[in-house]
This record gives sequence, C-alpha cells and structure tokens, in this order.
Amino acid sequence: MIAYIKGNISFKSPTYFEVETAGVGYHINISLNTYSQLEKQENVKILTYLHIKEDSHTLYGFADEKERSLFIHLISVSGIGPNTARIVLSSMVPEEVQQAIISEDVLAFKKVKGIGPKTAKRIILDLKDKILKESGETGATFTPQNNTMRDEALSALVALGFPKVQVQKLLNKMLRENSEITQVEELIKMALKQLS
Repeated sequence: MIAYIKGNISFKSPTYFEVETAGVGYHINISLNTYSQLEKQENVKILTYLHIKEDSHTLYGFADEKERSLFIHLISVSGIGPNTARIVLSSMVPEEVQQAIISEDVLAFKKVKGIGPKTAKRIILDLKDKILKESGETGATFTPQNNTMRDEALSALVALGFPKVQVQKLLNKMLRENSEITQVEELIKMALKQLS
C-alpha cells in the first residue's frame, strides 16, 4: 500500500489533485473536505489509499488520518464503493460523519446524494461499534478545539508507547471532567500521571 505521497501539486480541482514527486505525477481523487484543507498549499504530504480492482488501480487522498480511517470503514460497508464514500466525506466533515454514526442519525446520511434509508441504516449498523471503540467515546460530543487537543495528545501518547484505545478513553474522560484544560501539554501531563 502507498501510505502517502509528498510532492508539489501540479494541478488541483475540487475532486482530484495531480501531485508530482520524483518526476512522477500521481492522479489522486479527493473529497471536498481534503480540498478545502489543502487547496492553498503548493507542496503537500497527502495520505493515500490505493483501491485495486481488476481493471484499475485508483488512488484516493486525505488531508488527515481521521478522514482516511473513515473512508476505509465506509468502503467496508456492503453497497458503499470508494466514490460513494468520497461523496459522504465531501458532504460532511469527518467529525460530522462520526457523530451521525454514533447518534444513529439516518437523516444526516439520507441528505447525501446516492444514499437511501436502507444504506444509511447499514452504515450505522456496521460502523457504530467500530467508531465508538476507536474514538473511545460513549456518545459524548466535544468542541472542535477539544477534538484537536485530544487528537494531538493521543498522537503524542501513542508515540510514547501507550495503547491507543486506553489512551482515547482516558483523554475523553479527562476532557469531559476537566473543562478548564486548554493546552495540549497540560492534557498530556495529566494523562501521563494517570497512565504511569
């Protein structure tokens, strides 16, 4: 698998980038979410997923790991192909997709072109447990600032060797109980005290 491609964007549109690296141009399909995050950049590191079929090898690109992970989850659902997953991630930001799955919001998915009530229910049924387990959430919602802070703290603590699921649960609990935490460093220090 190609994990990521780092290079110059030689062409950009809301649906795909052409990224040149080491003299090779890669056609990378993207969501509107990724486009909005990377459109102003010339030099990018774009996370990728290579979808292989008998007649084609197609690259999909993502601005961050959360979006790529959701894309992989979505295409694991029967009846959802890469293009439909990309439409979902163009219609909602990753946090909204996660929240719609966790809160079983069928209407949120029905607003997406190409997704009917049956498919919406299948997405929720197939992915709810996976999303809850990954995020360590119990259905609680967080502000965008808390999400960013939590994600940065999670990356740092996992890099230090702590188990991802354990760290996610702890960080979610800490953010729910300590609304005064505003700095990533503060969150990491508090977590380290409880983890060690």
